[in-house]
Amino acid sequence: MDTVLFQLIGGDNVFSWVIWLAFMVVFFLFYPKIMLSQIMWKLEKSARDLEILSEKSKKIVIESISKKPDKRIRDSVSSFFEFFVITPVSLDPSGIVARLDHVLKSQRDRFRYFVKQVAPKMDEEKRASIEMGLAGGMTVNEIAKIVRHYVETVRKTKSVQIAMVLQMQLPLIERLAKSMFKGTKAMSAGDPIGDSIGPLVATEIIGGKKTTEVEDGIVMAKVKMKGRDAFVLKARGPGGRIGFPGKAVKNIIEKNKIARVITIDAAAKLEGEKTGTVAEGVGVAMGGPGVERSYIEEIVTKNDIPLDSVIVKMSPEQAIEPMRKPIKDAIPKVMKGIENSIERTKKGDKIVILGVGNSSGVGDSAKDIEKLKKLVDSYEKKLKAEKKKNNN
Repeated sequence: MDTVLFQLIGGDNVFSWVIWLAFMVVFFLFYPKIMLSQIMWKLEKSARDLEILSEKSKKIVIESISKKPDKRIRDSVSSFFEFFVITPVSLDPSGIVARLDHVLKSQRDRFRYFVKQVAPKMDEEKRASIEMGLAGGMTVNEIAKIVRHYVETVRKTKSVQIAMVLQMQLPLIERLAKSMFKGTKAMSAGDPIGDSIGPLVATEIIGGKKTTEVEDGIVMAKVKMKGRDAFVLKARGPGGRIGFPGKAVKNIIEKNKIARVITIDAAAKLEGEKTGTVAEGVGVAMGGPGVERSYIEEIVTKNDIPLDSVIVKMSPEQAIEPMRKPIKDAIPKVMKGIENSIERTKKGDKIVILGVGNSSGVGDSAKDIEKLKKLVDSYEKKLKAEKKKNNN
């Protein structure tokens, strides 16, 4: 057997060597094309799947506006899916926060105006949820367009290198797009998402206290906690909002002698960490472009106010998707973290507690909490049932 194999790959037979050499030439000439064809098949399939997901996202938003949408609504939403934002020039960083703040306000105003135009008779909370759903759907659409762009680039250039880079990134891209699709569905319906944990904790603290809107999209209630006066803030709900929390905190600090600022937010966990893990730290726990965070950091630095933060860990996908039970069940641990922070102040001090995040599905009083918790538990049971079905 070894002798036969030796002869097949050459041995002393010149003819075999010629055949082997011809095979190698053909292999090196055609293998890259064969490999590219295989990769292109996978890329094309993924691009189509993402485009289908984008269309489904668009349909969710449209049906949230009207169960029987007319051509005007469909065309308006399709057109708005191409909406874009150009960030300010940052070559000269002086004043960049104010310029970015202006652009973000313009973006928010444009979203509000559009939703009001296509759904003039809808109540304000539902319109706020559609705004968030619209933003989620637009993100799915953008992902689909970018993937399609690179697929067509590979098709035109025949570049194996670009194809391989895109193929390696696809699992993460698809994972993000699917999560954003679930988030679009949840936010359009006004259901809580993982990022709603900050406002949820704030509502737990507020309880039955009356809230007042102190900034666009931000409500506040005054609560007594362990002998301290707490100004508790969150984005107004249960419609999907983020509001302008930085400005709200800044205004409160300018009018009151604040001893400590505590922020609560969702934070990205590392793979291997458990969802719902709670951690305490210092600084402003707040994501996004950084404008609102900048306002808080500036005013607390000026007044030498300590900054504490309590975070609930989850994957980036879980922050976008409907809220999971481990996230909701982390509330007692978060409350303990807040109490630890309060104990570092004196009785009679005034503190600010800010629940950062999207208020989707989170109302402003205790009566909304039980409904939310039942919704989260129901979603968790549904996920477990689906997982069990798939494993069988």
